[in-house]
Amino acid sequence: MKFKKPESLYDRNTHYCPGCGHGIVHRIIGEVIDELGIREETIGTAPVGCAVLLYDYFNFDVIECAHGRPPAVATAMKRIHPDKIVFTYQGDGDLAAIGTAEMIHAANRGENFTTIFVNNAIYGMTGGQMAPTTLVGQRTTTTQKGRDLIKQGPPLKVCELLSSLDGVAYLERVAVSTAKDSMKAKKAIKKAFQNQIDGKGYSLVEVLSMCPTDWKLSPAQAVGFVNDEMKKVFKPGVYKDTDVK
Repeated sequence: MKFKKPESLYDRNTHYCPGCGHGIVHRIIGEVIDELGIREETIGTAPVGCAVLLYDYFNFDVIECAHGRPPAVATAMKRIHPDKIVFTYQGDGDLAAIGTAEMIHAANRGENFTTIFVNNAIYGMTGGQMAPTTLVGQRTTTTQKGRDLIKQGPPLKVCELLSSLDGVAYLERVAVSTAKDSMKAKKAIKKAFQNQIDGKGYSLVEVLSMCPTDWKLSPAQAVGFVNDEMKKVFKPGVYKDTDVK
């Protein structure tokens, strides 16, 4: 196999920190869209968060959304343009905090778009505060002694939360902390987009990702944190698939 830059990605320098997983996820999405031949029909939504500049990287239409509102915007775009392929790209603060209501109700209605949910267990862009997905005991700028189970509660598990909703067609949690994980992530993301093409309803792929800067770890240590800590709490796997009876 010969290496080739996806046509769905611009040739740009990254603004992401060294060791961040967003670039890997971008690459996977670009490859999937090229392989499915849907670049000219795709519309993405950019969140408020580290991926706020999403439109600088993807060679197709991307619309910026208010914090937490990509599912509402995606719902409108898909209903107005049902022939387009629409996806939301969201972090844990955007999707699982300020945007929880939008995400749950879009999923419950079975809106026929795709969500790529990047979970790095912290608020990245705004300075490393505790996120809904921060692990118990994990230190952040707002939990300097570690997240307390009594005071802040346990981390929010999005795939488990959505799995009971009738409108959801497909849920899978993957990671990008190893090459094998990234291959599984690509397979899951491709299935999520194919579900939309086939009109099956709402699909979400949760991607466990590294954040060395705000975790205050080296890139190698951040990979270890995903593999040794995050995967214990956020177990990778398929949480719902209406294709499987």
